[in-house]
Amino acid sequence: MTKNQTDMRAKDRSQQIIVTASFLVCLVGSMIGVGVLGGTPIASAADGALAADATLLAPASGAFSVWTVVYLGLAGYTALQWFPTAASAARQRLLRLPVAGTMLLNATWILAVQAGWIWVSVAVIAALLALLCRVLVILMRSRASGALERLLVDGTLGIYLGWVCVATAANVAAALTSSGFDGGGLDPEWWAVSTLVVVGGIGIALAARSRGRIAVAAAIAWGLAWIAVARWATTPNSEPTATAAGAAAVAVLGVTLVLRVRAARQTGAVRA
Repeated sequence: MTKNQTDMRAKDRSQQIIVTASFLVCLVGSMIGVGVLGGTPIASAADGALAADATLLAPASGAFSVWTVVYLGLAGYTALQWFPTAASAARQRLLRLPVAGTMLLNATWILAVQAGWIWVSVAVIAALLALLCRVLVILMRSRASGALERLLVDGTLGIYLGWVCVATAANVAAALTSSGFDGGGLDPEWWAVSTLVVVGGIGIALAARSRGRIAVAAAIAWGLAWIAVARWATTPNSEPTATAAGAAAVAVLGVTLVLRVRAARQTGAVRA
């Protein structure tokens, strides 16, 4: 074995350990965030700023079941990255540290909310969103080596990114409301609908940039749909907000599917 091979193996091992440690930190953070290990459930922390009835952009509680999928996927990714194939080794080297960073930021966000530092949580989730966008760029520059990698790496990280897009908007709304922002003379529903238009636009932009990645769009649509459910079924009720959220969800999914089909046809034409 050459010195370069030895150094590369040592680098891989250190990255693998970092990812595993980061996942364990993330897992402990999630347990604190659901009220285990002495923590306060997120909906009750920070004086209820992130509860389902706190703002017009708060999703109904059912939306947060997406975290179960994300955590299970991250567990699978953590295990998978210990056994890279020859085809995926270079891709994994690029992904490991950014993904580890997202898991540490996830845990930091939970701790910030537990402490009641709602604006700190906004800064953390913004950093998390930026890092997940970086992860998407890495995913797009290389191909998964098989179905398992597509599921546990591309699928998990796509869902993670899509959900955080919606969660960031909800987090900002919670911070503004908890700080006493009253709309600056504009109706709160105007702000809510405008924000949902922006989230929908981001979802469409991500679909275009990623050539129709379903996981990202599905998670964004999931979050938007649960905002619609919350505004139809619980207080504060808002028909315009519910309608905008539903329309944005449909738009993101629709555009993504169109782009996906177009990309598949182009790929087929090139191969032919």
